[in-house]
Amino acid sequence: MAAKRFIGYYNYTVVLTYLGLVAALFGMTQCLYGRYKTAIVCLMIAGICDAFDGRVARRRTESTADERSFGVQLDSLCDMACYGIYPCLICYMLGVRGVMGLICIFFFAICALIRLAYFNVLEINRAAEGEGGPAKYYHGLPVTTISIILPIFFMTRFFVPHYIFVILLHLMLVGVGFAFIYDFRVPKLKLRGIVISMLVVLAMVISCFVLTHFEVPVFPQDPRGIPAYFDSHKPFQPAPSGIPKIAP
Repeated sequence: MAAKRFIGYYNYTVVLTYLGLVAALFGMTQCLYGRYKTAIVCLMIAGICDAFDGRVARRRTESTADERSFGVQLDSLCDMACYGIYPCLICYMLGVRGVMGLICIFFFAICALIRLAYFNVLEINRAAEGEGGPAKYYHGLPVTTISIILPIFFMTRFFVPHYIFVILLHLMLVGVGFAFIYDFRVPKLKLRGIVISMLVVLAMVISCFVLTHFEVPVFPQDPRGIPAYFDSHKPFQPAPSGIPKIAP
């Protein structure tokens, strides 16, 4: 057997995982330039890639135990970047800042990390017990669901004042983060259900962008109390030279 020149395993089963990561990384660059609609679409593309990568991997029956284990670890690491860190960046750039905002972001990211690590433990145990095929349900809310949940919340930006939108983002981060680590059974959707769900949300997002002419309406601001706190954290806008100046 010829000696390997590179570490890792290279076959078609990991291509979708890599494409999902590339979509998320590209979305991060767009987010830094204030192109939030593009960033949201990239998040959804990453979610679509994740929906199919496991099915593609299971079609390769000649995979070794090491290759299957590598795929599990690779998928979780990419999921942390795409659905643990990337949504936090989007929310931060959109106005989830200050002490309260950072606490929500930290909580969400830590919960996503815990859920993915626990998923790896379950997969290792299933492999050791000789259980083949995919699990029939999830423990807790899968982290990839943020690729559907965040776009839905993002659409409210076009219909409510900014401070309400930012409050909703705070609540979403805490609620979804809690759902990541709360142990309840979530049935796995079949391929048809996943495709229909993603297409419906994608159609909703695109329709929202088109109907609002891709512009966020201007609402009157309330300078008092809670609205003033959340209104103080505006989405970053691109500077003439490119990346916006980051301020707390």
